[in-house]
Amino acid sequence: MTYTVPFNRPYLTGHELEYVSQAIQNGDLSGDGLFTRKCCELLEQRLGTRRVLLTPSCTAALEISMLLLDLSQGDEVILPSFTFVSTANAVVLAGGVPVFVDVDPDTLNLDPAQVESAITERTRAIIPVHYAGVGCDMGALMRLAEKHHLVVVEDAAQALNSFYDDQALGTIGNLGTFSFHQTKNFSCGEGGALCINDEQLLDRAEIIREKGTNRSQFLKGHVDKYTWVDVGSSYLQGELAAAFLFGQLGAMDVITELRQRCYQNYFQELLPLAEKQLLQLPLIPERCQSNYHLFHIMLPTKEKRDALLSHLNARGIHAVFHYIPLHNSPAGIRLGGKEVCLPVTESISSRLLRLPIYPDLEPELQRLVIHEITSFLDS
Repeated sequence: MTYTVPFNRPYLTGHELEYVSQAIQNGDLSGDGLFTRKCCELLEQRLGTRRVLLTPSCTAALEISMLLLDLSQGDEVILPSFTFVSTANAVVLAGGVPVFVDVDPDTLNLDPAQVESAITERTRAIIPVHYAGVGCDMGALMRLAEKHHLVVVEDAAQALNSFYDDQALGTIGNLGTFSFHQTKNFSCGEGGALCINDEQLLDRAEIIREKGTNRSQFLKGHVDKYTWVDVGSSYLQGELAAAFLFGQLGAMDVITELRQRCYQNYFQELLPLAEKQLLQLPLIPERCQSNYHLFHIMLPTKEKRDALLSHLNARGIHAVFHYIPLHNSPAGIRLGGKEVCLPVTESISSRLLRLPIYPDLEPELQRLVIHEITSFLDS
């Protein structure tokens, strides 16, 4: 179906083709070329972190993170059920057991109280997922991690250029992961990054990313040849994608500002419906600065959500729901650590509706979305 208002539209800064052309002329199209280094240096400076490594996806960055933990059979990793499958897959592929916990009903992020109650002697790590570019309560989660000697891996797939207490999301835990998928704020079609905040993990992360070899040390001149030294896989981003991405990253502030305008317009125009309790608007806590990755509304019931979703799509507006809870999925039931009841996750998953949002969403099209929601709910 062709939509009058698509859910997402990739934004171009105007430099992407220029940089891709330069990469082709340079003749070095595999991983860790000139534009890969430029992207990593830019991110390291912006985020204030020790090291950033580009990867083919956030999924790959999560997999590297879990391999770094050396999980043994039965080791547990706590994560929300309300997340994309990659978060849990990375745990399982590394030999661990995903333990699903509930989320806060306002932010849709990990509930620290639920995390604490799920910690056992087998718990090795916590994966906070920063939903919609809004930070989890990292203060509480980091205190829990320190108390129980746990590793924290931030799934910041949606949260590049978002902050908690003025610290960039993805740089607070031991490791952070980002996505540059087409649907994300800054994109190269498919791509990701691993943010290494614990210097002790840097050398091994480079080895795992380079198929288990010490090639990175060889290129730095630290060894006279490279060989297979550890488990690993091919986790390098290609240079063409990195060149495209560099064009996006150079406009991070511009893109964020455009998304903020769109987000705030939705919020203000739909506020009267929230005041009538016809829907619930998203919350950004005071300690958080968002990158405005997505705009969602919560309807009172699943039936009302489904009806509004059908109405909008019938009017050519591509609205969507979001995550199906992992703990209720076939793989989640089979591979999860234990059977759990997560009432908040189950409720929000059935009532959440995501609206179209992208930097160059035309004002008249956004007005159409707002009009159709208002007329449907407040008639």
